Amino acid sequence: MPIINSIASWLMKKRMHQIELFVKYPHDVQEEWMLRLIQDAKDTEFGKRHHFSSIKDYSQFKRNIPLQDYESLKPAIDLTRRGAQNLLWPGEIKWFAKSSGTTDKSKYIPVSNESLDGCHYNAGRDMVTLHCINNPETLLFTGKNLALGGSYKTDVFGNYNSFHGDVSAIIIQNLPMWAEFFRAPDVNIALMDEWESKIEKMAESMMNENVTSLAGVPSWMLVLLKKVLHFKKVKTIREVWPNLEVYFHGGVNFAPYKEQFKQIFDNDKINYIQMYSASEGFFGIQDVKGNDDMLLMLDYGIFYEFIPIEDVGLENPRVYNLSEVKTDVNYAIVITTNAGLWRYQLGDTIQFTDLNPYRIIVSGRTKHFINAFGEEVMVHNTDQALLKACQKTSAMVSDYTVAPVYMNESSGSHEWLIEFEKEPDDLNSFITELDASLKQLNSDYEAKRYNDYVLKSPLVKLLPKGSFYNWMKSQNRLGGQFKVPRLNNGREYVESINKSIL
Repeated sequence: MPIINSIASWLMKKRMHQIELFVKYPHDVQEEWMLRLIQDAKDTEFGKRHHFSSIKDYSQFKRNIPLQDYESLKPAIDLTRRGAQNLLWPGEIKWFAKSSGTTDKSKYIPVSNESLDGCHYNAGRDMVTLHCINNPETLLFTGKNLALGGSYKTDVFGNYNSFHGDVSAIIIQNLPMWAEFFRAPDVNIALMDEWESKIEKMAESMMNENVTSLAGVPSWMLVLLKKVLHFKKVKTIREVWPNLEVYFHGGVNFAPYKEQFKQIFDNDKINYIQMYSASEGFFGIQDVKGNDDMLLMLDYGIFYEFIPIEDVGLENPRVYNLSEVKTDVNYAIVITTNAGLWRYQLGDTIQFTDLNPYRIIVSGRTKHFINAFGEEVMVHNTDQALLKACQKTSAMVSDYTVAPVYMNESSGSHEWLIEFEKEPDDLNSFITELDASLKQLNSDYEAKRYNDYVLKSPLVKLLPKGSFYNWMKSQNRLGGQFKVPRLNNGREYVESINKSIL
């Protein structure tokens, strides 16, 4: 291990220097990547159609390339899956991240060799680097990283094969040797496609290993950890993996789950590092211990733009580059990547918490919010309000979803379906705290709640334990890439969940 530690130390110092450069010169780094991506793809079909060779600056970039979404790029992506190349990005692309999230329509996001190495693997190195820099006495490299991933499948189109699956599975399947040395469990288990069997096998194979780090979506990681505790017949993970020191988490806001993890770990020394990744790329890493925001990673082969949330869906929205953004404003993210996503509207919304360096929080999704009565409630609002209500009433939440109850002859309201790990001491007090916290966090919600004229107090329904898991299973949505829909302007999810528990 001394040789590995020495090599790792040298690599981390080198990478920290690179991070310091983009922190110091963020606009230069982003402009350099914009021009580099344009140059690399100028001879592709998309590059020729949009005259990439004439683009010399950001204003030309915006003029030449219209904003895109998945539907506008889908024809080229479908052809690439069937073997056509050089359409959106130069070189052969055979891997596609199947993205489902909270929607029912699958997307197949191209994953190039450049994005694997320059984005996803660079992010993996940076996660480890930032943890070790913040924790000089780390023993991370003495054990294994347990990564909770998905699976992939082969698509046969005549004589041509391509592959699709969770981005986590694509990363695991293509890991460089240095990363595979520390990863666990065995790839034959890690890439199993039957989710419940995989959880069982992972727990059985890892419960006697020396695990020093975990990585995965919080909701599903809890399922795995509880299975490990069940097999080992113990109460805390400290008794199973005493050397565990860091949990890398992402996919959903961690706030509603943090108390559960603290209880199940029973170890105050464990470091929690939030990461912001998606099928389309890797965007942010928590670089300061104890902070909720993340450093926006600017040298992963991604050029960023931002649309003010109120302009989303307009024919000619305002679109800003990094040098034009402000703090505490909700922006929809637009990305241009080294896998051929050009001015692609990601669907996520973020807020900048700091501009020097650029740090962000994920505030929600452009399609997942509640604005039935003009209240403009985002996922970040409900996550934070729920956390405060839990802290005040000694409760812990496993999962939740919220939908509007529309007006008839009287005011409307919000219906919350909540599955508690630990129910509040007093449900009415919990509802009062939840409502008060939302008012504090969101002035539009507070205005609509005035005297119950537009919105009444929240309606909270307690669900039996396992309700969300069983509903996800009934919808064929088990797995790390699937998430419980938090907010929706319609009632389809709430009605479906309610029916499933009758």
